[in-house]
Amino acid sequence: MRQDERAPFVQALERARVSAYAAGEFVGQESFMRAGEILALALEAGVGPGVTVLDLCCGVAGPGRLITRELGCDYTGVDYSASAVAIARERADGLTCRFDVGEVPPVPAGPFDVVLLLEAMLAFPDKQTLVREVATSLAPGGRFAFTFEEGQPLTDDERVRMPDADTVWLTPLHDLLHVLRDAGLRVRWQQECTAAHLAMVGSLTAAFVAQEHDIAGQVGQRAFDELLRAHRLWGDWLGSGRVRKFALVADRPVDRPVRTHA
Repeated sequence: MRQDERAPFVQALERARVSAYAAGEFVGQESFMRAGEILALALEAGVGPGVTVLDLCCGVAGPGRLITRELGCDYTGVDYSASAVAIARERADGLTCRFDVGEVPPVPAGPFDVVLLLEAMLAFPDKQTLVREVATSLAPGGRFAFTFEEGQPLTDDERVRMPDADTVWLTPLHDLLHVLRDAGLRVRWQQECTAAHLAMVGSLTAAFVAQEHDIAGQVGQRAFDELLRAHRLWGDWLGSGRVRKFALVADRPVDRPVRTHA
């Protein structure tokens, strides 16, 4: 779903997503993360009052609105989808959030205290350029907080079976750690979240199936079938160990310059 079609999907899936999450865990996120995980990652990254936060690929900014409301920060969200940003602005009424429409990369110039990338690292085939730009946008001592789908690149057969495979670029964990080090970033915290996200995939899949008639009526049967197929593949991959999920925080050491070229 690379076209700017976010608004219809947000509306169509909202009721199913609410039912799939435990009470208090759905905050408008378009992912497998629960509210508790979002807040935990933000806290590990030092988000709080006066902290400048850049949220890349923010979508409708459910996580961004959550951390702004609960932790306080100077928040800016960026997403390519004008319709997603319009929803984010409407829902952030009364919060100190700013939003911009734009492709990533480029990463907006900082300096920022924290850069967030939640459930979107997967979409970037060139992670090296992305991470280098993130590192450059961080203030000395700044933190890059993100989630990451770990695994070998998709096979040709897997690409045929996965809808929107052009947004699925898996990378082994050791390769990503090398990319971070090469950019001058140092991992300070890492946590595996495979089991939790596998459980959420199952809950979301069941909720979508239960509300197929309503969802397909809004987005079309083909789009619904692709949504379901993608979630079932993620369930298979997370359950079998084909893919693992991690949350990480990497910082830009005060005394170490970032690397801006290969």
